[in-house]
Amino acid sequence: MTITQERLPADPPANAPKTTFEGTKRPGEQLMLYSFVIVPFLAFLAAVPVLWGWGLGWTDVILFVAFYIVSGLGITVGYHRLFTHKSFRANRPLRIGLAIAGSMAIEGPVIRWVADHRRHHAFSDREGDPHSPWRYGETTGALMKGLAYAHLGWMFDEMHTNREKYTPDLMRDKDIRFVDKLFPVWLLVSMLAPALIGGLVAGSWAGALSAFFWASLVRVFLLHHVTWSINSICHTIGERPFQARDKSANFWPLAILSFGESWHNMHHADPTAARHGVLRGQLDSSARMIWLFEKFGWATDVRWPKPERLEKLRA
Repeated sequence: MTITQERLPADPPANAPKTTFEGTKRPGEQLMLYSFVIVPFLAFLAAVPVLWGWGLGWTDVILFVAFYIVSGLGITVGYHRLFTHKSFRANRPLRIGLAIAGSMAIEGPVIRWVADHRRHHAFSDREGDPHSPWRYGETTGALMKGLAYAHLGWMFDEMHTNREKYTPDLMRDKDIRFVDKLFPVWLLVSMLAPALIGGLVAGSWAGALSAFFWASLVRVFLLHHVTWSINSICHTIGERPFQARDKSANFWPLAILSFGESWHNMHHADPTAARHGVLRGQLDSSARMIWLFEKFGWATDVRWPKPERLEKLRA
C-alpha cells in the first residue's frame, strides 16, 4: 500500500464563511487553566480545617463578599448581558469597568468568553454546543457523563472558538481589545488585591495570607462553580415556564449566588432581555444593577422584557 501526500487546500477567499474554530490552545493556556481549576479546589477542601484551626475574621468575610460581588456582577452584567447579548448600551467608563470586573472572575478574557457563549446559544443543546449536558444521550449514565463535561470538562477542549466569527463587534472595539489583552494583569489584581488589603488592615503577614485564602482562592472556587452550574444544572434540572428550543431550566437555589442567572429558561426563551427573573418572587440582582445604571444615566436602550412578549413565550 502506498501513501500519497495530501494536497493542502488553498487559502479561502476573504468573503468565505468563517469556521467555528480558530486553532488550538497553547500549552501555557492549558497549564494556567489547570492551575486555576485545581488550586482553588484544593483551597476549598482545606477550608474546613483552616476554619477550625485559625478561624475566619471579619476582614476576610468583607473582602470575600466584596470581591465575589464585583467579579460576579462583572460576569453576569458585563460579560453576559452586555457584551454577549447586548441587553443594554453602556457608556465608555461603564463598558471598560464591567470588562475589567468580569476579568477578575478569572473565567478567561472577555472576547474569548463571549465567543464561547455566543456559540453555546447558536447550538444550544444540539451538535456544536460547547457545553451541553445532553451531548452523550439521555440515559442516566450518559447524563451523568454529560453533566461532568458541561460543568467542567468542556473547558479542556483544545480547540478555540473563532472570535472573528462570533465576536467581530468586540474585535473592532479598541477598549475591549485592550482589556482583553491585559487579562493576566486583572488576574493578578484579583488574586493579590485581597491579600494586600487584608495584610494592611491586620498589619501582618498572617492577615494577608488569611485574606488570600478566603477572598482569593475560596472566592474564585465558589464563583467558578456557580457559573459552571448554569451550564450543567440549569440545562438539566428545574422548571420550564417559557418556550425555548433547548432544555434550559430555572433552578431557584442558585438565584442569589448567581445574581439571577439561574432563571435560565427565561434567558434562553428571550436571550437579549436584561431581566431573567421575570416571575413573582424571582430575585435578579443583575437586573437590579442594570436598573441602577440606567437611573444614573450610564446605561441606555435597556431591553426590559415586555408583558405581551412574556405572555407569548409562556409554555
